[in-house]
Amino acid sequence: MYRQLKKLFISACISGASLFAVSAHADTLTLVVGASPGGTTDLIARGLSKDLGELLDQTVIVENKPGAGGNIAANFVARSKKDGNTLLVSFTSFSVNASLYKSLPFDPLEDFTPISLLAEVPSVLIAHESFPADTVQDVIDILKENPGKYSFGIGGIGSSLHMATANFMMQADIDELMVPYKGTAPAIQDLLGGELDLMFASTENVTGLLDSDRVKVIGLTGEVSAPQFKEFPQISDTLSEFSSKAWFGIFAPAGISQERLAELTDAVHLAAESPDYTKLFKDNGGMVVTLDPEDFEQYIIKDIDAYAELVEFTGVQLD
Repeated sequence: MYRQLKKLFISACISGASLFAVSAHADTLTLVVGASPGGTTDLIARGLSKDLGELLDQTVIVENKPGAGGNIAANFVARSKKDGNTLLVSFTSFSVNASLYKSLPFDPLEDFTPISLLAEVPSVLIAHESFPADTVQDVIDILKENPGKYSFGIGGIGSSLHMATANFMMQADIDELMVPYKGTAPAIQDLLGGELDLMFASTENVTGLLDSDRVKVIGLTGEVSAPQFKEFPQISDTLSEFSSKAWFGIFAPAGISQERLAELTDAVHLAAESPDYTKLFKDNGGMVVTLDPEDFEQYIIKDIDAYAELVEFTGVQLD
């Protein structure tokens, strides 16, 4: 079905039978990623690039501009030409940074045109095997009975995992030491070695640990598609107001034409149905989720407001 739709879409582009005949804006479409090569955001951009290029009749390149929680890449795209040929593939920190940083060189709402959500990936609360609890409620009870005794690792200040930790503490009314790391992988290594007690990690990072006797899976932050996670409970079953998930989405700079926006939106949605792209999420718990531009804009507005409360709770602010 996907291949048939793809052929029809491309045929329409070539024949000029629809508004998608405007593809000759430029030969190249650049997807700017605010993260290093090999990470989830980078893999998502590259997973879309082949089909997106065929659908738009453009050569798609992925350009990595890591740093400042994605702000370097976002600022680059915000200042790019308004022709829709330079797009931002971003992630949850796009919303977090709106309140995490004292000032930004761009406005996350005014300087971008949201195109579509691309995926959502839940995370998992895990503990070292020696931690004396196996359920969410038992974790909360032990932390309240032993304030300051245990530590949470966080895979980067301002990351979705940092915000998941803050949300858990806020909803459970606990206050424990948060130990920041430059990425999830080194934090997991310290948890496995007993240097940390608890942490939130992406399902992607935990998949290979499910059969390990050195780690306990306590609960999930959201619905998970991969069957290997189905046996574990949702944290919201215990903390009804708790929710947390990493998201990935694609943006154009503000000011692109409605015709180009419509062309990009339909191409992105169709590319996100491709077997190669959906395979990225099949085994790691993530889910492909797309939205129309108007719905994605509302999603971002609500997300920025929600994270502002969590950032305030953490007391962290960056220059």
